[in-house]
Amino acid sequence: MTASSPVHRTGLATSLAGPLPMAPSDWGALALLGLIWGGSFFFGKVAIAEIPPLTMVLTRVAIGALALWVIARARGVHLPLNRRLMAEFMVLAVIANIIPFGLIAWSQQHLPSGLSSILNAATPLFTVLVAQAFTHDEKFTVGKLVGVSLGFLGVAVMMGPALLGQLGGHQLPAQLAAIGATVSYGFAAVYSRRFRHLPPLGIAMAQLASSSLLLLPAVALIDRPWLLPAPSLPVIGALLGLGVLSTGLAYILYFRIVGRNGATNISLVTFLVPVSAILLGALVLDEALEPREFAGFAIIALGLAAIDGRPARWVRGKMG
Repeated sequence: MTASSPVHRTGLATSLAGPLPMAPSDWGALALLGLIWGGSFFFGKVAIAEIPPLTMVLTRVAIGALALWVIARARGVHLPLNRRLMAEFMVLAVIANIIPFGLIAWSQQHLPSGLSSILNAATPLFTVLVAQAFTHDEKFTVGKLVGVSLGFLGVAVMMGPALLGQLGGHQLPAQLAAIGATVSYGFAAVYSRRFRHLPPLGIAMAQLASSSLLLLPAVALIDRPWLLPAPSLPVIGALLGLGVLSTGLAYILYFRIVGRNGATNISLVTFLVPVSAILLGALVLDEALEPREFAGFAIIALGLAAIDGRPARWVRGKMG
């Protein structure tokens, strides 16, 4: 499907009218994205043991861009690029990839992955604030504020007091870096709305290609990766997982949800990332689930229901 196909024009007319309510298929796409991004913290932790942060980020976005280019060629998807659009993709690359990926990669050298998940869950809060300031159709609602607060609380409960007790102290710079990444993600989610008239595959490919071009000179100057030891097989596998799954395919889902459902709804994925990581640990590694994790799951579910709004409308209808 190309950018000028009739199907795409229909999707454009719908999405530009404003964010749509989350349909079951949208919640499914969000859950799948949370599952894919749940693995990114694991892949990143493996890769950062041998690869400097900037080189890891460049490798991640370059592999993702290459994978999406192959898919786009096979499907006949192309973008009507011009100078203005290319400049906008460069901006998106900086705030959606280079800044947050770099900050997260650096912070992962100093923070446990559970604490990173808690700080990452602040993304919806900053997205709601940015959307309030810069959009006309994603303003504050009581449901959004209650839902975002419950979601963040649920992540904190799920991770437990031991991790919360690590906030501050000598890890404060790394924690601030992780929070800085969430602020950048909030701006990126709102900025991404301007690309709603383009196919998600094309947006993701252009964003990652732009990130690769911008990062290449810095990596060559600072890290000089040709002087680094060859990575081990586990690190190569982690980089492939980061690039193909957690970046390339993930951003196709990301831009699909942004185009249909808006910036605030896509940011909710950060509530689902730690949930998916814990459930994967239980299913794949046979890790035991603790009562606080079930409590956290329930609080997050309440938060998502508050943002969705349909349960509350159903209750009001029954009472009326």
